[in-house]
Amino acid sequence: LPPGRVRSLAVELEGGGGAYRVGELLRGRVRLELRGALRLRALQVCARGRATVHWLESHSMGLNTIYCNYTATQTFLHRRCHLRHLPSALPTDSGEVTVLPAGRHEFPFTFQLPETLATSFEGKHGSVRYWVKAKLHRPWAAARKAKKEFTVIEPVDINTPALLAPQAGAKEKVARAWYCNRGQVSVTAKIDRKGYTPGEVIPIFAEIDNGTSRAVVPKAAIIQTQTFVARGTKKQKKLVVTSIVGDSVAAGKRDVWHGRALKIPPVGPSILHCRIIQVEYSLKVCVDIPGSSKLVLELPLVIGTIPLHPFGSRTSSVSSQGSVHMEWLSSIPERPEAPPEYSAVVSSPELEQSLAPPSPELGSTLDGGPFFAYIQEFRLRPPPLYSEVDPNPPSETTRPRCMTC
Repeated sequence: LPPGRVRSLAVELEGGGGAYRVGELLRGRVRLELRGALRLRALQVCARGRATVHWLESHSMGLNTIYCNYTATQTFLHRRCHLRHLPSALPTDSGEVTVLPAGRHEFPFTFQLPETLATSFEGKHGSVRYWVKAKLHRPWAAARKAKKEFTVIEPVDINTPALLAPQAGAKEKVARAWYCNRGQVSVTAKIDRKGYTPGEVIPIFAEIDNGTSRAVVPKAAIIQTQTFVARGTKKQKKLVVTSIVGDSVAAGKRDVWHGRALKIPPVGPSILHCRIIQVEYSLKVCVDIPGSSKLVLELPLVIGTIPLHPFGSRTSSVSSQGSVHMEWLSSIPERPEAPPEYSAVVSSPELEQSLAPPSPELGSTLDGGPFFAYIQEFRLRPPPLYSEVDPNPPSETTRPRCMTC
């Protein structure tokens, strides 16, 4: 029969094909609309998901240029089902070909998503994609196809001891210009935990000590690092997610950040369990030093999908006080500060620039003006231990009171 008998073939997913969690049931239907009776052999529905990586590299060999092609794939999902016994179908005498009458037909399907899937992702040199494809096989005619893509979110729970642990570090650098020692710059920074979710504010506690003869400018930024792996070779892409700029620190002075706020914009979660694609995040606190390369301190971050539980924040705060032993923290005054307005936090667009230290691009991408925001660090104290002993017992000279008076 001519192909014109098939008016439309489409795949529809329940819920409009939004985001699905790993282990969830993927339900949908194949809609087929015919202008006239159609003979077909089978209707095949397949759910697929895979990560792909591809990039080209050129190498000069004398007067010739050689191009190397790097590709890699990793399959996460490959499920298939055949809808041979179709409802409302009329089998022919041979039993191999089915005749569908004209009109609209719906064929439901269900797939069980595996527990190990990577989050959907689109990058410059690779992607992680999921889709459902329907194939209509007809005698003596090309197969008719329809495709529907969907999104998968791998749960990343930040309520784990490793992601609730505070992150801290210190770094120093001797500023040199024309082989002259201009002094030393040091930076020490700390954040409450390693795991955060989009929309949260990261309070940054830092101390910048400028021992040089010129003013320096501290900055902070969240960096996304995309790593693509193929044929044993890695290709990286770094993006600035958001950034803030602090006060200029005069020569011989010291500046302290009492919880400088950095809001996390809507970004994809970390991808850590894919063999060929990884998406990682880090917090970089850098100091621009005139006439010298910048000082960069990097703290690892994990962007999750499951937010912090109410009891998790308390556990994190208590563990933060008990596990971090840094002398510089005791010198920071505990004065109350007003929480920030979200509008006061500067969010720059995603700039595709390499930020590996001491790269000069970081200064250009973070310049946005001296915008300041502060947030109070919440330090929840544990409740007192329960005891049956009265901490204030009555003295022997105290006259007992009559309970009937």
